[in-house]
Amino acid sequence: QVQLVESGGGLVQAGGSLRLSCAASGGAFSAYGMAWFRQAPAKEREFVAAISRGGRMTYYADSVKDRFTIARDNARNTVSLQMNSLKPEDTGVYYCAARREGVTTNMNYDYWGQGTQVTVSS
Repeated sequence: QVQLVESGGGLVQAGGSLRLSCAASGGAFSAYGMAWFRQAPAKEREFVAAISRGGRMTYYADSVKDRFTIARDNARNTVSLQMNSLKPEDTGVYYCAARREGVTTNMNYDYWGQGTQVTVSS
């Protein structure tokens, strides 16, 4: 059983930056593909970014490409999401997710964190 705990959310003005972190425990972290999803009020949860087990491959939603960067540290069992040039439409609860069978852009992940709120003011 893998436990995921997100941190780093908060309130930021448009154009600002935030860095989210996700700490994993209870499993072999390097064996899991990792991803970030987000859910805005009254909207469905959507894919944001993903990173392969070894960290060589990364994937991004078109809406965040060139603004967000996903990274992982397998020695520290953490995955991060650096978010720059934030926009009000980036507001939502951000979730970390882990998948045994690598990464995918759909929601077919095995483990989820509880989420961290990101609010971008205009």
